[in-house]
Amino acid sequence: QVQVVESGGGLVQPGGSLRLSCAASGNIANIIAMGWYRQAPGKQRDMVATISMVDTNTVYAESVKGRSTISRDNAKNTVHLQMNSLKPEDTAVYYCNADVLTTPFMRRNNYWGQGTQVTVAS
Repeated sequence: QVQVVESGGGLVQPGGSLRLSCAASGNIANIIAMGWYRQAPGKQRDMVATISMVDTNTVYAESVKGRSTISRDNAKNTVHLQMNSLKPEDTAVYYCNADVLTTPFMRRNNYWGQGTQVTVAS
C-alpha cells in the first residue's frame, strides 16, 4: 500500500501566499511523477501543477502559471507547491497525486491524498 498525505492548507487573504506539501510513503519502488489537483464546489477536479520525479519536466495550469512553483525532494518522496498572489478563485480542496511503481512486483498505480482545503478570502 502507498499513502499520500497533504499538509499546508488554510485560510489566506487575497494576494497572500501558501505552501502545500505532499509526502508519499509505503511500498514504493520508484515514483514517476507527483502533482497537485484542485476541486472547487460543484466543479470537476483540475490539474494545478505536476512534476516528474525522474527528469526535469514540470507542467502548470494556465490559471496558476507565474504565481506558483512546484518543487520536489526525491530523497523524501515529497513535493511542495508554493502559491503566491492568491485569488478567491483559487479556493478549492487541493489533492496530491502520486504516480508510483510499487514493490514487490513493480506495478504502476496512481494514489491520491485526502485533500487539504485552501480558502482565499478577506
